[in-house]
Parts: sequence; C-alpha cells; structure tokens
Amino acid sequence: MEIDDSLSASMDDFAENTQDMDIPEELPMMAVRDVVVFNYMILPLFVGRPGSISAVNEAMEGDKLLMLVTQKDATSDDPEPEDLYQVGMVSMIMRTLKLPDGRLKVLVQALSKAEIKSYEQKDPHFRVNVGLLDEEITEEVTVEVEALMRLVREQTEKIMSLRGTLSADLMAIVNNIEEPGRLADLVGSNLRLKVAESQKILESSNPVERLRLVADLLNKEMEVATVQAKIQSDAKEEMSRSQREYFLREQMQALKKELGDDDAYSQEIEELGRKIKKKKMPKYARKEARKELKRLEMMHPDASEANIIRTYIEWIIDLPWKKSSKDFLDLEKAAQVLDEDHYGLEKIKERILEFLAVRKLNNDTKGPILCFAGPPGVGKTSLGQAVAKAMGRKFYRLSLGGMRDEAEIRGHRRTYIGAMPGRILQGLKNVGTNNPVFMMDEIDKVGSDYRGDPSSALLEILDPEQNNSFSDHYMNMPFDMSKVMFITTANRTDTIPGPLMDRMEVIRLAGYTLEEKTVIARKYLLPRQVKENGIKQRLVKLNDETLKFIITHYTLEAGVRNLERELGKICRKLARKIAEGGKGPYTISQNTLKKYLGPHKYLPETELDTLQQPGLAIGLAWTSVGGALLHIETSVLPGKGKLLLTGQLGDVMKESAQAALTYCRSRGKALGVSEEYFDTIDIHVHVPAGAIPKDGPSAGITMTTALCSAITGKMVKKGMAMTGEVTLRGRVLPIGGLKEKSLAALQAGIKQIIIPQDNEKDLVEIPEEMRKKLSFFPVEHMDEVIEHALGDLKKTAGKKK
Repeated sequence: MEIDDSLSASMDDFAENTQDMDIPEELPMMAVRDVVVFNYMILPLFVGRPGSISAVNEAMEGDKLLMLVTQKDATSDDPEPEDLYQVGMVSMIMRTLKLPDGRLKVLVQALSKAEIKSYEQKDPHFRVNVGLLDEEITEEVTVEVEALMRLVREQTEKIMSLRGTLSADLMAIVNNIEEPGRLADLVGSNLRLKVAESQKILESSNPVERLRLVADLLNKEMEVATVQAKIQSDAKEEMSRSQREYFLREQMQALKKELGDDDAYSQEIEELGRKIKKKKMPKYARKEARKELKRLEMMHPDASEANIIRTYIEWIIDLPWKKSSKDFLDLEKAAQVLDEDHYGLEKIKERILEFLAVRKLNNDTKGPILCFAGPPGVGKTSLGQAVAKAMGRKFYRLSLGGMRDEAEIRGHRRTYIGAMPGRILQGLKNVGTNNPVFMMDEIDKVGSDYRGDPSSALLEILDPEQNNSFSDHYMNMPFDMSKVMFITTANRTDTIPGPLMDRMEVIRLAGYTLEEKTVIARKYLLPRQVKENGIKQRLVKLNDETLKFIITHYTLEAGVRNLERELGKICRKLARKIAEGGKGPYTISQNTLKKYLGPHKYLPETELDTLQQPGLAIGLAWTSVGGALLHIETSVLPGKGKLLLTGQLGDVMKESAQAALTYCRSRGKALGVSEEYFDTIDIHVHVPAGAIPKDGPSAGITMTTALCSAITGKMVKKGMAMTGEVTLRGRVLPIGGLKEKSLAALQAGIKQIIIPQDNEKDLVEIPEEMRKKLSFFPVEHMDEVIEHALGDLKKTAGKKK
C-alpha cells in the first residue's frame, strides 16, 4: 500500500515519542487481511467483523493499544489461531469513525514489533500475551551497507518511474533515511508484494538482512515493471506501425495500378464490382452495394469490419432480386401432376388451377397466401411440394414450430457480431428465384417471449399489400416478395393470432374416408414402402379387404401416416424373409396379419349393441387430430336433486350439463315425471376416457338426450349420433368441424347424425360418397332431437311419478 506524503513531517518524531511508552503484556488482538503492517506506518483500516469491532472497542476503553497480525488466508471470515501469523505490530488507535453501514474506520500507528506468546481469550475477540521483539542495532554503516542502501533507493526510483507513480516528496523521505531497517520497512510497505513475502520481511530482525531481502524483491519487481513497460511501448509502436503500413499500402496500390500489376485484394474488389454491375437488381440495392464496396476499398484487408462489409455485399449480389422461374401454365398437365401425387383433395387442386388460370390471363397477379389446416398425416406438406411441381416453381420449406425469436424472421442488425438475414431471405437465396412456393410449416405453434413475437413479424410477409417492400433488419432495404406463393400449414386455427389469420386463405383438410385411405394405400403408400425396403412388387400380395382391415383395426387417425408405418412394418418383415432365402410371393391376409403386425390395436365401433341402454348417447367432437366419438353415460339414483359430473369435463361442458338438466326439468310433464321427481333423485353424468380433458359446446344436445333417456327409460336409436349446442330454452345452435365429425361417425359405422339446422349449408363440404352413406337430420329445437333420438314420448307420460 502507498504511504501518505503528509506523514513525512512526523516520521522522525514518531519513534522518539513512542520509545518510552509502556506496552502491557496482554492486549486485545485484531486480524487484518491483505496487508502487513510495518514499523512507523500510519494507515486507515475498515473494521466490519464483530470480533474485530469488539477488539477495537476494548482498546478504546483502555490505553488504545491493539495487536495487529495478518491472516494467512484472506478469504476466511472467522480465522482460528493457526490461520494467523505469529509476528505482528503493537499499534495505537489514533482516531475512529463509525460509518452508516455499521463498520468502523480506524486510523492506527504501528508502535513496536511483537510476537504472540499465547492466546488468553477467543470470544468475543482475541486477547493475546505478547512479547516485544527488539530490533538489532546497526552500530556502524559500512561501505557494503551504504552501497546496498543506494541500490535500494535507485531501484525504488526506477520502479516508480516505470509505473508512472514517481513522487518527489516520497523520494525525499527515502533519500533522508539513514537507518537500513527503517529504509527496508518503508520500501517494503510500498512494494506490491504478496502477503507471505511482506511477512518474511517483517519477521526479519536483522536490519541489514531485511534490506538485502528487500533488494532481492526489488530486482524481481524491476524485471516485471520493465517487461510491463515494454509491452505498453510495443502496443503503441504497433498502432503507429499499422497506420504507417496503411499509408504505404495505399501508395503501393496506386503504384501497382500505374504499372498494371495489382494484388489479390484488388482483384477481389474488382470481381465484386463486376458482379454488382452484372447482377439485375433495383437501383437502391445497386447504389448501396457500390457505396459499401467503396468503403471496403479504403480498408485494410485484414480489418475486422472488412469481413462484415464483404459478407454484406455478397448477400446483396446473391439475392434473387429480379430472377424468376417460368410458371408452367398448361392447366391440363398441371392437373395431371397434382393427381399423380395426391388422391382426392379436390378443393385444394381446384384452387391451384384457378391461380394458374388467372396467372395465364394476368401476368402481374400477386402470389396467393394459403393456409392448409387439418390433422396430422393428411398430406399438407407433401401437397405443397406437389403444388410447386405442378407450377414448375422451386420449393422451400421453413418450420415455424417452437420459433420464439423475431430475428429468425427479420434477421439481425449488422451491429451484432455474427449477424445474418432472417430465414425468409435465406430461403430465397437458397432457391435462387423470387417466386418459389414457400411453405411455412406449423404456423399454429409459433411462440413469443422477451426476444420478440415472430407472428407479428409474419404479418408483413403474409400481407399481399405490404410484402412487396419487406425490409429485413440485416439487409436494411426493401425486397419484393409479392411474387412468392406462400403456403402455411396448421393442425388447428384457434391458436393463430386473429390479424395473422385474417391475411390467409384457409383451406381445410378434414381427413380421408375408408375408401380414400384404401386407394391411397394401394396407389401411393404400398408401392413406396415396397421400393424403400428393396422388395419386388410381384412378391407382395395384399388385397383391398386386407388393407381395409389394417386401416380399421391397426390405425385410428384422420390421415395416413400411421397406415404407412404399418405397411412399412409388413414390408420389413418380408424383406427379412427374402434376405434369408425365401422365394415368395407372399400373400398377406386377415388371418396372417397378426404374424406381421401383432394383435389388433383398435376395435372398430361398428357393433353398437353395447350402447343400447337407457341413459347412453353418442356425441361427435372435433379435435386437432380429426373427428372423434364422445360417449356420454347418465345414471339416475335416489337422492336429493344433485348433479354429479365426472370425466375431466371443462367449464363449457359442465355448463352444457346444467343447461340440459334445466331443459329436462322444464319438460317434466312431457317426460312423464312429476314436479317433485327431480328433488328425489341424483343424476350422475360421466364421459369415459377420464384421463383425457374434454371441453366444448357441441356436446349440449348429446347430454340433454342422455338425461332424457335415463329419466324416461327409453334407449337412443341404434346407430345414431348427434352434435350441437343447446340453450336453456331448448334452441339448438350451430357448431364447427362438421366434415371431420361426419367422417368419424362413418368410420365407426354410424349411419344417422342429428345436426343443427344452421349447419345444413355445410353439407356441401362433405363428399358425395359420404353423404350417400349417412342420413342427416337438421333440427332447430331440442324437442326435435328428442323425437328423432327417443321417438314419441307420449307413451311414457304418466308412468313415472
């Protein structure tokens, strides 16, 4: 630590004033950290530990004397005697100041070197028995000692000069000291030494030996300070050398241009300039590229910013500003291409052909923004590839699932290290055209957090009125995306933000019927699996009945993903047989399926005899993976009018059950029960598959029918299902997902479906072959539902009392 210059006037008188001071043998002791106290030192200490504060307080109450010793480990907050050095300094407290945080600021004078003989007390602070260490007296300053003192003075001056901390007052004090011991203590206290080295100096009782030890440490410190000064000098020299090289390099480049002999860097600059001139791009992009190229010319090729500018110029050159692929406008051949890759999906195919027809008549039409919404496995992504193939365009797919960083869409600003454009411009660069079919998968699974909201960034891209000037943060200039055909996919649309949903034309893929799945398996899935597993087509015999059996007993899905997985499992087992020497062909039948696929995974609900009991009704529900059947069970028990709901029902379904009960109470006479009947029973409504949460309004009429069935004892007609929301007055309100629900009913063998009257208009969305197999009963009121499901209730009137 540094000695304060203000102490110079009092140093000589200090020893004389303390020589005759009577120092007791037992003193309070305080441990200090990171500093060794030497003779004649006056230094401030900040005291914060309870034991140290207690020692200071005891000293202040007595003769203000305190033993100061240094800790061996500065990190220890509660040192033991073995953690402390034995030699320290008896010091006098000159002043104390209490700080606002509870600590004390103490100014102490070092009086005499002492050694701890024993520890008399440890709590609340140390009290020790000390013995004063007498300093050996140097009777005569020999020539050798004088030379040693001069060496120490000169080295001290050099070190402080190298450090830039040379003080005339301090050097005056050093030069005026004639005693070797005092000189060693003063210089040692001002060197940046380790605690162990400083303690070694303190414990040396021979002044000359102590001075030699300081001289050795000064030599070491001199070497360190010299190397440090050299490093600083080299750094400054390197900076001036770099500036000199820059000007020389500029002169050399000018000379080489005159001589026609240019270096590789200049050739690279010229090559970039030629690419900028040759590339078709807007005027603002060319202007920006040339401006950055001029900046690059002025820079040293090894400069860090040169790489950033070079990368930016290359991005400007590589983007397909005006490069478009030619659309394939033959509608008949485009329709053939779509039919080759996908079966059914007429609505989507019709929309693509409409766009091609408009494109044929109007070459400047903007690209459509479509959203394919449907359950997994119905072919949304592969359909996008087929669209690109039919139109003769490049195809690029971007997965948005789990994306949370807005920079993934808009890119990073060039001020960041490692910045790059967003995934949109990266995709366009990869395909090399400005009019590809750009598919954004899983748009319903985009997230948001502190890094931004990617769905908000998509608003500009997916808006035909705005995306002609999309600005990426990295490029910082508009890019025309109006020619891109954007196609997004989603399993459900309720999680897509409203403004984003409003910008897209939603086309729903409900799923496939049994017949459609059979055709898809025969035309696409089975041939693909046979080829992938290295089997010849003639060795596999699989008829349509077996395919239907696989679909109904081994899969339960709206799409065909699991169906292809099961067919792949069969092909792999056949491939093993052939690889082991089997000749074939192999016929797969319903009887041999267990050998390949194991036991049935699902039992189709074609036999509904188990549901022919009072209080049971079948509803139809929509899920993100397609339509599903909803079995509702109701039991009437003696009780006090309670309604018990089980099956993990959501709030909406619970409210539907309450509305159903209110309707039944209002129709008590029609149901053949007295007014007091509902006060004497408890009603339990249960929806099976209790581990699965369920919610939604479309189960209202199903719950009401199940209640009426349980109360009247009449069974719901066999093979009948229903969907619709009910009000307290009995009105039946419309629902969504009719096509998916109808498909689920057909797959389960249900032939009759009760639907809301307002959904009759949606029947046109259902394929004609499905409508021929199903009977729909549009209703406006709950009374009509009861009549269709339970028949005439007049025959039951008066039976229940």
